[in-house]
Amino acid sequence: MTGQSFTLFDTPIGQCGIAWGSRGICGVQLPEASEARTHARLMRRYPHAREGLPPPQVRYAIEAIAALLAGEPRDLSAVALDMDGVPEFDRRVYTAARSIAAGNTLSYGELAARLGERGLARDVGQALGRNPFPIIVPCHRVLAAGGRSGGFSANGGVATKLRLLTIERARTSDAPTLFDGDDGFGFALKPKARTRS
Repeated sequence: MTGQSFTLFDTPIGQCGIAWGSRGICGVQLPEASEARTHARLMRRYPHAREGLPPPQVRYAIEAIAALLAGEPRDLSAVALDMDGVPEFDRRVYTAARSIAAGNTLSYGELAARLGERGLARDVGQALGRNPFPIIVPCHRVLAAGGRSGGFSANGGVATKLRLLTIERARTSDAPTLFDGDDGFGFALKPKARTRS
């Protein structure tokens, strides 16, 4: 992999984009309102990237992202990321966020505590707002105190964040979800506990 390349790919939530270089994934673009807008946003972020065929490591990431967005649990923590130009604090936040498994959530404060920076919950939130690797760095799994959604900088904002959490069947509060109750075959479903990873 030399230089920067990108491609668009289909997922259950719409067409996403991914950019990569010799050191790994440079960025992921969640769907915009149209394919053209997703493409344009990716080109603004990576103006020197050329559209290309993804190498095996990137194909693996694409397939895993699409599967995760289809509700299949996938672990993306081994996907190589190119963090050149990413501030050191943000790198630490992204590394910690990658340890949150699908279906689980942490608060901004809990993530800050994992970094040994208890008083920096707001800074953690700002770092996640700059996350160039959504889904691979699962910033949608980080919530405000008390299970409130907090912000989300992707197209659709908090509604997109909540959609991603619903796909993963993540518990954000003690309120019932679509997945509580009967499974449609007469069997009661056990509510999934909100877990911490």
